[in-house]
Amino acid sequence: MGTIVVPGEVLERFNGRSDNVFFDGNKAYSKVLGIYDSERGMLTPLEGLWYPRMGDTVIGIVEEDKFNIYTVYLNAPYKGIAMSKFIEEPLAAGDIIEAVIKDIDRTKTAVLTRVRKLNGGKIISVKPSKIPRIMGHGDTMIKQLVQGTKCTLVVGLNGVIWISGGNYDLAAEAIFKIVEEAHTPGLTERVKELLEGKK
Repeated sequence: MGTIVVPGEVLERFNGRSDNVFFDGNKAYSKVLGIYDSERGMLTPLEGLWYPRMGDTVIGIVEEDKFNIYTVYLNAPYKGIAMSKFIEEPLAAGDIIEAVIKDIDRTKTAVLTRVRKLNGGKIISVKPSKIPRIMGHGDTMIKQLVQGTKCTLVVGLNGVIWISGGNYDLAAEAIFKIVEEAHTPGLTERVKELLEGKK
């Protein structure tokens, strides 16, 4: 069980690295409103935008094709672009894709690579800060969701989740439960009970 910390609050026993923490001398301070587990040295943000980094896996929606360059909506203040010569399957506006960020250019546009079209399915958006909780330690939570709903789930670090097949409604309900209760103990067991109770 962690405690709520506010930006600028000292994090006792924190000795790792995090984008949500800054150091002044030997002391670590939170940059965000979050839950801090001092025993594990883990800070979980309660809010926050997603800022793209090279190597991030994202899910986006193709907006348009101009001069063989696709612009992609990424659920963020950043746009994505993908060059058609690096895409095996033709895309059209409205298509959902999974991709990896190759670079961030000077205009704060995410250059995408390893683009894959996701056929069918539906997407839901959550706060990007909740994605680590949806995945779970060692991917335990996402595996539980897949097993309990029989859905195929593809999770983007930009807070977009693609769901295909299986019990979509149950998967969405479980995901939103995780989002709402991310900071509470015993969540994994409660999600398990939800999934088993509605099979």
